[in-house]
Amino acid sequence: MQVENENLIMIYKVIGTMSGSSLDGLDIVYAEFTETGGKWAFEILAADCYQYTDDWKQRLSTATGLSALEYQLLHTRYGLYNGEMINRFIGENNLEHKVHLVASHGHTSFHLPAQKTTVQLGDGASIAATVKLPVVSDLRNMDVALGGQGAPIVPIGEKLLFGEYDYFLNIGGIANISIQQDGSFTAFDVCAANRVLNMLAEQKGLLFDEGGQIATSGNTDEVLLEKLNALEYYRLKYPKSLANNFGTEVVYPLIIKSGLSVEDSLSTYVEHICVQIKNALLNSDNEPMKTKKRLLCTGGGALNTYLIERLSALLMNLQTEIFVPDINLIQYKEALIMGFIGVLRWREEINVMSTVTGSSQSSVGGALWMGSAG
Repeated sequence: MQVENENLIMIYKVIGTMSGSSLDGLDIVYAEFTETGGKWAFEILAADCYQYTDDWKQRLSTATGLSALEYQLLHTRYGLYNGEMINRFIGENNLEHKVHLVASHGHTSFHLPAQKTTVQLGDGASIAATVKLPVVSDLRNMDVALGGQGAPIVPIGEKLLFGEYDYFLNIGGIANISIQQDGSFTAFDVCAANRVLNMLAEQKGLLFDEGGQIATSGNTDEVLLEKLNALEYYRLKYPKSLANNFGTEVVYPLIIKSGLSVEDSLSTYVEHICVQIKNALLNSDNEPMKTKKRLLCTGGGALNTYLIERLSALLMNLQTEIFVPDINLIQYKEALIMGFIGVLRWREEINVMSTVTGSSQSSVGGALWMGSAG
C-alpha cells in the first residue's frame, strides 16, 4: 500500500473479480482507491471480462449436483483458473509489481442463509498461490454466520464511493437494489434478471437479446405477467436474497409452461423485471414520490435499451431519474466494489453492513490468503 504522509493519503492498487449468475464470464478490474481523511475516491485503470468457454459454463451451472469430492475438486480447479486469468490480465495490462491486493468474489453455488450457509466456488488459497499476491476471498461467509443474508454486500461500496445517488440498481443475473435514505441503507435482491433473459435468448441461438431487440418485437402477456408477479418471494420482507436457482428452476420453467413465443416471453419478462423494481422502490422508500431521486443503473441490463426505456416509463411517476454511467462502470461496478471490500478487509474495517443483510452485527468479512512470504 502507498502512503503519502504530507496529506495523510492512503492509496491502494487492487484487482477485484466477480463472476455473476448470468455466466457471461469472469469480470476483472484494476482500480486505484484513495482515502483522505475518511473520504474515498477511486479510478478504474483497467478492466476486462474473460468469457467462459462452454465447458466452464457447464461446470459452473451444474456444480450443485456434484458429489462432495467432485465439488471440492472443482472448487480448487476454479481457483486455479481464476489465478490464471488474473495473471493473464496482469500481463496484458503491464501490471507486474503494481498490484497490492486481489479480492475475489468467486462464483456462488449454494446460498442458504436460513441455514447459515453460503458457498462461492474459487479456492482463495489456489488463487493466492497462483498470483503470488495477497488474496481476499469468501466475502459473504462471516455475515451469513452472524445470521445475515450475506447479500447484497455491495452497499458498503455504494455508500462510500457513490454517495451522490439515492438508489443503486444492478441488473445482472439477479437484479438487486440499494436505497439510501438519511444516511442509512436498505438493500435486497429484487428478482432474477439477465440469467432468465439470456436463457430465453439462447432459444434463438443467441447469447443474449442485444439491446432488447427481440423483446421489443414481442407483446406482454398479462396472464404470465400476473403469475410471475404472484411468486411468493415478492411478498417477503427485506432483508432477503435470491439464489441462482430461483431464475433457472422457478421462473424459467413457469415461462416455458406458458407456451409463448420467445419474443412474447422476453417482452413479458422485461416488463416483470421493471414492475418488480418499481414495487421494490414503492415498498421500501419512505418518501419515493415527494422529492426527485437519482438512480444509478449498472450491470449488463443497463445496456438493454428496451428494458431501460420501460423502467424509465414506470418510474416517471416516482420522480426518479435513471443515470446510466460509462461502459466501464456499467459492466464492472460489482468487480470494482469487490476490490474495495478487499481493501476494507485489509484495513480490518467493516465491509458488510448489518442494516442491509439483517445480521446480528456489521462485520469485517473475508478470508485473507498471503500469496508470498515477503
